[in-house]
Amino acid sequence: MKITSLAAAFAMIVFPFFIINQIHADGQKLSLRTEMRYNAAIDAAVQDAALMLIPNEKQEFEAQYESAKNVRANLEAAMDAFYRTLYVNFGIADDPQAQALLDVYIPAIVVIGYDGYYLYADDEFANRDGEPESRHVWYAKKPYAYRDAAGNSLSFTLDEFVTAYEPGTQTWRRGFRRDIASSSAVPLLQDAAVFEQVRRWTIVSSIQGDLQYYINRHNAVAKRYGVSYTFTLPAISGEEWNNTIQDVGVIAFVQGIPIGDRYYNNYALGGARIVKRGEFAGIVANGIKYYYRRSECSSPLPTQETFQSEKEAARNGYYPLACSNLQ
Repeated sequence: MKITSLAAAFAMIVFPFFIINQIHADGQKLSLRTEMRYNAAIDAAVQDAALMLIPNEKQEFEAQYESAKNVRANLEAAMDAFYRTLYVNFGIADDPQAQALLDVYIPAIVVIGYDGYYLYADDEFANRDGEPESRHVWYAKKPYAYRDAAGNSLSFTLDEFVTAYEPGTQTWRRGFRRDIASSSAVPLLQDAAVFEQVRRWTIVSSIQGDLQYYINRHNAVAKRYGVSYTFTLPAISGEEWNNTIQDVGVIAFVQGIPIGDRYYNNYALGGARIVKRGEFAGIVANGIKYYYRRSECSSPLPTQETFQSEKEAARNGYYPLACSNLQ
C-alpha cells in the first residue's frame, strides 16, 4: 500500500476521534465559564444579603453596647437583596417562571444570628384543591443550646456572652463567661479554652444537623419539578465553619443545576460585620469593569462581584470608579 493511501486511511480513522475530543474540550471550557459565572453570581448575592442583615430602621435594633456582634438580623431585607442580585446576574430579573425554576435548585439558606440561627427552607402546604404545594419560608430562630452531663443548660452566642441555668439551685446567670464564672458552679464556665471549644462545636453541629435534614427533605420537592438530582449537604471544612461563625452572616446552597455533562453544586458564605467594614462592589458599564467602595456610594447597575480590597478588585480586572461618575 502506498504511503499516500496509508496516510489517508490513518486520517479517516483519527479524524473522528479528533473531532470528538475537540467537542469535549469545547464543552469543558463552556462548563468552566458557566461555573465561574454562577460562582460570581451566588457570591455577589450572598454578600448583598449579608450587607442587608445589619441596617435597621430603629435605634434599639442596632448593635447592642455589650457586643458589636449583637445585632438584630434583618431577614426579609437580606432575602430581598439575595434574590434581587441573584436574578439579575442570572439574567432572569423579569422572568417569574425562570425564577421559580431557579429556586428549586436552592435547597436551603441559613442566617447565622448572634444568639441563634434562622433557616430559610421548604415547607409544604395544601392548596385550595387539597394538593401539596411547597415554598421557602423562615423557620423560627433556633438557639445555640447545650446541656452538660450534670444537666446544666447553656445558651451560647457568637462571643463569650452566655445564658446558663443551674437546675440544682434553679439559678439563671447571664453575662460574659469571664464575669459570671466565679459566681457559678457550672464547670464549663471555669475553663476559657474548653468553653470556646464547646461553644464552637455546639453552633456548628446545630446548624449542620438542621441543614442536613432540610436539604435531604428538599429532594421530594425537587422531584415534583422533574429534578432527578439528589441534594445533600456538601462537606465544609472546619476552618470555613470557624470563619463563618465569627459574625452574623449568611450561607446559601445552590445545587443540581445542569451544566454540560455534570451538575453545578456550590455554597457561598457572607459575613455581615466583615463586609460592612470595607467592601468594594464590581460592576460592568459599557463593557468595562469598574469597582467602587460601597460605604461611600452606590450604583443602579447590578453587582457582578464583591471584593474586600482594592488590590483584589484590580487583580480581577476592575478599574476604580469615582462616586461622582455613578450619579
